[in-house]
Amino acid sequence: TEAGLQNATNQSMLDLTELLFKVYTRMSAATDILQCPNPNNGKICIINTDNVPNNGDVIRDHVMQNGRDIHSDNEGFTDFLQSKVAFLNTMVDRITSSRPNSNGLVPLCEPLPMKALVICDPGRDLPSWMSNDETQSKFGVKIRHNSKELECDIALKLRVANGTHTAVAHVMALSSLVNTEALCDVSSPTSPSANVLAYVDSLYQSQILPAAVSDGISAEETKATWADWRQRLLHPKFGLSTFFITQNGAAKCGIRLGPTMKGLINASAETNGRENPLSVSMAFAVAAILRFLTPSSNTAFKKPENQNGIYTGWLDTLSDDAAGSSEDTVSYADGLRYNLREGWYEFRCSMKLISNGVQREMTLPEALSKFKEPRQPSAYHDIVKNYLLHPLGGNLQSLLDCADDDEALFKSTTLDAFVSAVSVLYARMVSGDNMIQLLVEMLQGDHACTSGLETSCQFIAEVPLHVQDSVTPLHYSVSPIPTDSSLMNRKVKAADIHSVVWSEVRGQEVIDLHTHLLPPSHGALCLWGIDEMLTYHYLVSEYFMTAPADITPEGFFAMNKNHQADLIWESLFIQRSPISEATRGVLTTLQALGLQSDVDNRDLDAIRKFYDGFREEGLKGVEKFVGEVYRIAGVRYALMTNIPFDSNEAQHWRPMKKEYPETFKSALRVDPLLAGDRKTVENALRASGYSTSLEDARKYLHDWCDTMKPEYLMASTPHDFSLPPSEGGGTLSGVTKKGVNESSLQSPFAFADLTGNDCNDCEATDNLPSIINETSDFLTEVLMPVCEERDLPLALKIGAHRSVNPALLSAGDGLVAFADTNSLARLCGRFPKVRFLATFLSRNNQQEACVLASKFRNLHIYGCWWFCNNPSIIKEITQMRVEMLGTAFTAQHSDARVVDQLIYKWSHSRAVIAKVLVTEYEKAIASGWRPTRKEIRRDVGRLFGGSFSEFMTKSLK
Repeated sequence: TEAGLQNATNQSMLDLTELLFKVYTRMSAATDILQCPNPNNGKICIINTDNVPNNGDVIRDHVMQNGRDIHSDNEGFTDFLQSKVAFLNTMVDRITSSRPNSNGLVPLCEPLPMKALVICDPGRDLPSWMSNDETQSKFGVKIRHNSKELECDIALKLRVANGTHTAVAHVMALSSLVNTEALCDVSSPTSPSANVLAYVDSLYQSQILPAAVSDGISAEETKATWADWRQRLLHPKFGLSTFFITQNGAAKCGIRLGPTMKGLINASAETNGRENPLSVSMAFAVAAILRFLTPSSNTAFKKPENQNGIYTGWLDTLSDDAAGSSEDTVSYADGLRYNLREGWYEFRCSMKLISNGVQREMTLPEALSKFKEPRQPSAYHDIVKNYLLHPLGGNLQSLLDCADDDEALFKSTTLDAFVSAVSVLYARMVSGDNMIQLLVEMLQGDHACTSGLETSCQFIAEVPLHVQDSVTPLHYSVSPIPTDSSLMNRKVKAADIHSVVWSEVRGQEVIDLHTHLLPPSHGALCLWGIDEMLTYHYLVSEYFMTAPADITPEGFFAMNKNHQADLIWESLFIQRSPISEATRGVLTTLQALGLQSDVDNRDLDAIRKFYDGFREEGLKGVEKFVGEVYRIAGVRYALMTNIPFDSNEAQHWRPMKKEYPETFKSALRVDPLLAGDRKTVENALRASGYSTSLEDARKYLHDWCDTMKPEYLMASTPHDFSLPPSEGGGTLSGVTKKGVNESSLQSPFAFADLTGNDCNDCEATDNLPSIINETSDFLTEVLMPVCEERDLPLALKIGAHRSVNPALLSAGDGLVAFADTNSLARLCGRFPKVRFLATFLSRNNQQEACVLASKFRNLHIYGCWWFCNNPSIIKEITQMRVEMLGTAFTAQHSDARVVDQLIYKWSHSRAVIAKVLVTEYEKAIASGWRPTRKEIRRDVGRLFGGSFSEFMTKSLK
């Protein structure tokens, strides 16, 4: 055994030396000579049947040493050992546990393995009968003729058999499944055993197999090894104590699972893969080992530690069998016990490491138990990483010892994501989440594990430290911690607040309460693609700051969109670095769509080809692209801006409303009614077949609400937003027509043509007159009554200065330094049953807006609009709002006009808002308030749409 091979003076090595010396003496005798029956070179073959690395070489060295020391007077013996004895390296894969109640004397035999004994015979010294295929198959023997083949066999045994055995044993032991024979009982697909078996199948399929192949091991050999091992694992006579298998688990992780981790990371580094090659099945395996090696903080479980470093852990759950067990305490190994009824077990671990900056060595269990209470995942990051790098732990340090800096950075980033994923699962385990339920959650693809156990571990990792700033875009990712996790109710310490807040902001799906987007069903009105992004009015105005003198606005807008985009790309991305917020947004979007290499190559044509792939699929392609953008941006749904004065949009609403997905919701634009614009309203009523009475004006608005079913009514007010004196009331001036114009009904949007306000790009409507006239009948007798009757809010965008430079069209709008907030205050006060949503364009109005929101319960402040939608200003406004309003506002809306923009507008905003919230929570903690993760998620949810939803359901009728 391993003990017998420790040194040359061990009794077993001395006995073997003497045996061989006697054989040498007999074979050298003059009479009664001993003949070697082996016809192959006449050699004696020494075969060891215990798994000591290079065991034949070790035995040879020990015997040769003894021969020189004990029989120094006989040089012939040494020559004999060198020429007539073959010390062969072997691998053994045979488990013979004892039958119950046999005192270890009667073996419980398993089926014959495919490779019970592998012998490396490079000199072909074994007897010829052992080379027979039938003989080898009968006894489970494999003969190899070079060391590489044996190394492959050993690697497969360690990775496939031993690796999966270690992975299942810790999970089963913690779940009170005390014997691997439980895996045979998978009659129910939902049983704990069935879930554990599905887990180990995934670990092999998604991790062990591809890693072995990438390391040069034959896929066929690997599959054959797994097929052989799996049938052994499921044999009823093969069962072993799961607690027995967990012994030395800290080191077994590196020996048995470490090679697979290394193989996957190395292979991914060679291809610079986008996704982390390590899956949640591997992260779960490591987390389960660490969970097993965590001492209990429950004083009822603590046993006096002896000098052998024995600790007491706690079981995950008590199974029904355990609860009814007649046995109290069971010994499963030398000096180690467990008690299912009381829920504890003992384990031994002496591995030492330095963790969390503590400059003293402590054992791994001590490091894991140093916290007085369960913590958030980031608290365990250093411990997990140090363990995985430790030569007696995960043994992954060699991954980072790369000559190439880029490769080392890639591997370090990959490893950090894996460490974070392990930390998340471990934190959930020690916090009280049931391990089998965790497996079920992952197997079913719930929450972040969209690909089940094969999900890349990066999707269950918390936000990396290098991303926790307001510079790196914070892209949406489903939270790996479900709302019902025990971890949600744990208090968050100041040291963990950064990671928790950033991760909660990243995992929050948003309600985008104001955009100019339209669904794919609206055809050309659904704007998307690189050319639409490059010709967005922010970029057009930026382009004209430095455009050549011979390119006039008139000439520019006469060009087709493709040509316009070419000019802007050349000017703002090639001739200048794209460091403005608008140009950076394009980069963030392209990177998130997987086009980084095309950006690196400055290849606009290649970027266009990416989009062409969707266009070639027609409407389905557009729908697919829009769905992908929503997924990346983390948008639950977006509020459109729907205009009953746009003939292009009209065809999508009447005579029959086109269907569109729930990810788009409507908002009805009513600027002329808010402004009291008689001429515009009269023309609209006549063109739509209504009389020009106040009653029909209300009916007109009601009918449009029935058609669009808007979430709210809205208007954009210009820089001179004010309340002019009354122009009179009563019926509409100049009304002579009383009946319905039947012919007009055939063209209900003729108004848009009559007024010339056709808006292909939805921009012209922002130029509609929208000065609020508080004394207008349209406001008091039409708009406000409809809002009250239908319980619909009115959303106001205040402070735009239209057509500062008319030649630039929509790119020529500006803002006013101060908009009149008194008008909004009077509206809120005069119409207390109507809810108002408001956002201001100027940063100078933001404090007044907060004050108003704190005074009127029917006012909700939202977003950082247009020129305020820049990181520096978002930070300032959000911090002020939190300080003044708590979470009773909506932090952001995208105002997106191009679908692609959802990606950058939300990823940029998330990063800024997360940084603000970290500061505000740090203040609260410093003042004595320790929030739970659940409370933080609730708060973040309110800022990203929850407060809006609450405001929308708060009826004031």
